[in-house]
Amino acid sequence: MTIHSKLALPAIAALAAFSHSGSSAETQVQTPALLERWKSGMTLREQIAQLVVIPFYGDLPGPKSLEHKRFLHLVSESRVGGLILVNRVQNGIARNAEPHEMASFINRMQKAANVPLIVAGDFERGASMRVSGTTKWPHNMAFGAARDYEASRAQGAYTAEEARALGVHWVFAPDADVNNNPANPIIGIRSYGENPWEVASHVRSYIEGARSAVRPVLVTAKHFPGHGDTAVDSHVGLPRLNVAASRLEEVELIPFRAAIDAGVDSIMTAHVSVPALDPSDTPATVSHAILTGVLRKELGFQGIIVTDAMDMQGLTKILPGGEAAVRAIEAGADVLLMPPDPDKAIAAVLKAVNSGRISRQRIEESLERVLAAKFRVGLGENNLVDLRNISRVVNSPEPRDCAQQVAARAITLVKNQNDILPLEKPASACHFILSESRLGQSGRKLAELLAKELPGALWRRFTPATPAIELSKSAKEAEGCKAVVIYAFVSVAAYRGNAALPGGYPKFVEQLIAGPVPVVMVSLGNPYLLSSFPRVAAYLNTYSTAPTSEVAALKAIKAEIPIEGHLPVTIPDIAPQGAGIQLSARLQ
Repeated sequence: MTIHSKLALPAIAALAAFSHSGSSAETQVQTPALLERWKSGMTLREQIAQLVVIPFYGDLPGPKSLEHKRFLHLVSESRVGGLILVNRVQNGIARNAEPHEMASFINRMQKAANVPLIVAGDFERGASMRVSGTTKWPHNMAFGAARDYEASRAQGAYTAEEARALGVHWVFAPDADVNNNPANPIIGIRSYGENPWEVASHVRSYIEGARSAVRPVLVTAKHFPGHGDTAVDSHVGLPRLNVAASRLEEVELIPFRAAIDAGVDSIMTAHVSVPALDPSDTPATVSHAILTGVLRKELGFQGIIVTDAMDMQGLTKILPGGEAAVRAIEAGADVLLMPPDPDKAIAAVLKAVNSGRISRQRIEESLERVLAAKFRVGLGENNLVDLRNISRVVNSPEPRDCAQQVAARAITLVKNQNDILPLEKPASACHFILSESRLGQSGRKLAELLAKELPGALWRRFTPATPAIELSKSAKEAEGCKAVVIYAFVSVAAYRGNAALPGGYPKFVEQLIAGPVPVVMVSLGNPYLLSSFPRVAAYLNTYSTAPTSEVAALKAIKAEIPIEGHLPVTIPDIAPQGAGIQLSARLQ
């Protein structure tokens, strides 16, 4: 089938410099020479290895450890093309990397590499999504609620600066998914909203901001051709986007067209089947019809196509690792992200080329794109991270203030029965924090603020493991308060399967609603939570679990900031997209 573009989409030449860089004639002459030097003497296996990006945790394993030896093997012997920073999960909690330790590891690997490594990061919420001590941006949906495209542009620029200071060249952001399915368990607040044109404007602004930085990064629109209208987490299964081609034209593809028009460097695939584009139900990541037929030929994209992580079950349940790698290259992907066994993936693609299943030209096309991208971010000059520069750049006041302003402007009041807000005396209310984990950080900042700013108030921080008897006791205590404020943390996360309140929380909330005291619910995350608890007296959305949103939530409850956000999504049968009750701040 044919997808007709509604925007002019200029092709991007493989060796094109960033649009703002104004490369000189001397640089243009030197570019091919550097690429030829990188390629000279490369075996076919090494060319294929350059298309592979492997994960690292950001810590610094001992030089004699098995982990260190494994990395040295993959970098200096297998000669993979890049690294991607991922969280280390311990006791069910994702642990972020420490900046200097992470940068030191990158330097160690760059020294071991024959061709400089490109380093990537899932920095949808800036570097704070993977690295401690960096600017704590709220989730994308907060930007959608604030209706602030300039803030998206600023986030792109600030994220580029922090990323480069940390040694990261390739940012897997912005998210171009249109979240129009309330049951989506994995996109949700990662999306800017449900209006495709508004999502497209944020995507374009972020890309332009990132490309305007002094040391720009490669930016990535994801997850093509769209993951917003799905109800399955592709980490655990294969979602199916079962909509007509005309709907794809009018919704899912609009942000990707905008990204291409803005000069996005790469596009990440989705492990999603889209029958309207490929009737075989093949996941987009390994679909020639989708990656080559639609993305390359119809949309005119000539940048890097990178797979989503190839260790996700949306792909591994269908294809073994080696065959998945071969099928992805056949489909048109340039970079294989996190194959379960990198050496097996390289060997499988090598075998496919030697057998004639994949042409050498096909490998060379992807290799040119990858090496050209490395050149564009300055690799080949000084590949090492300046450790002294990290503290001068990360979490500086300007981006920190910008992030806090977005979090504040995003707060959306959806329901305010009997004008219960603003609370007459916030200190006379009970404040209950429903955190997501005993060991995690959600709600800790809020608890600290409640203790400091409302010293006379009754407050509790619970976890999903809090015994039911303790929750019931607190519900009884609440009867002596003037109001109850519930701060409910519900983020989207891989393998969770839904974005509902966990554990005994739902029963606890219903106990509170059934009591004699009016209940105010603040959702820090899932914007659709009101659908589960429609009888609360008042309901606010922050769209994020970030500490900046915790600060903004309490300020809104205390009426220290105006409430002026608008819903970027529809809450079915309750409130349409764009709704939002406006409240002024209380005069101090």
